[in-house]
Amino acid sequence: MERTSYFIRRLLLVIPTFLGITLLVFGLIQFVPGGPVEQAIMAMRGVGTDEAPARSGENAAISLEQRKAIEAHFGFDKPFWVQYRDWLVGSRLGLTMESYKFPNKTAWQLIKERFRVSLVFGVTGFLLSYLICIPLGIAKALRHGRPFDLVSSVTVFVGYAIPAFAFGMVLKMLLAGTVDSLWDIFPVAGFHGDNFASLGFAGKARDIFMHMFLPVLCYVIGNFAVLTLLMKNSLLEQVGRDYVRTVLAKGGSTRRAIWGHALRNSLIPIATGFGSILTLMFAGSVIIEQVFEIPGMGRLSLEAIVGRDYPVFLGILSVTSVLGLLGNILSDFCYVLIDPRIHFSS
Repeated sequence: MERTSYFIRRLLLVIPTFLGITLLVFGLIQFVPGGPVEQAIMAMRGVGTDEAPARSGENAAISLEQRKAIEAHFGFDKPFWVQYRDWLVGSRLGLTMESYKFPNKTAWQLIKERFRVSLVFGVTGFLLSYLICIPLGIAKALRHGRPFDLVSSVTVFVGYAIPAFAFGMVLKMLLAGTVDSLWDIFPVAGFHGDNFASLGFAGKARDIFMHMFLPVLCYVIGNFAVLTLLMKNSLLEQVGRDYVRTVLAKGGSTRRAIWGHALRNSLIPIATGFGSILTLMFAGSVIIEQVFEIPGMGRLSLEAIVGRDYPVFLGILSVTSVLGLLGNILSDFCYVLIDPRIHFSS
């Protein structure tokens, strides 16, 4: 009953938290320079286009009425609370608003187009990170101080020290079909090849695998050290607890003490990241998608921020915020599954 009420409260808190996040960001973009109104005025003046030299004398020709008409076109002539209400209710969290940069496409249509790519990329990277790092962390804990632990620690820290985008550039230089690459093994960029539609099921699977191998490897490297060392240190901490010594004192084997008791409790800190799968499968990784030119959600969000495409940016923000808040609840639920003794008091 206590846990049920806790999760109900957490679910109810999603609503005010979401409103707080979106209200804050919605307010901040009102003060960001270079918005759609300024860009429209610059386009009318010919600034940044081939017409700029010929029209330089018209730079002051934008009247107050013209500016107000532009603001009304983008909805910035209304009071802040009215704008936020229209975005929240009228535009359904901004998902039905038309993009500034992609004509005749709403934010939700653009999100749906990129969703599948980020789903494959995010879920694959997430699962591989945990499937590799948890066993490696257990092996390091069981061989603490031995050569395997030392060598693997060096490898882990080297991977941690290299930024994901830098590692991606190195991989492209060595293994992708660039001009300076040593081996032309993997494609340079994209999610699939140009002839993807004409391939069979096996051919499509292989094509996606070849395109996603290097980006997913960069993603795994980025989480490699943190998850591995967290798993190792957590297991070492549990092995030193009194309940493990009690099992050994009663004649239990080391295998039973570790695998039957210590391991389950050591997974509790790891469970904090389980809920992030909801946002990872949706948002992807901005930097890695940019390096490998993957048309995913991360790259779309970067394009929306740089291009001041507020409808798309706010649409992505609303969806990822909800998924992030639900992911935190999922992490708490994973706590309960791993250790039923956990009680929630708030």
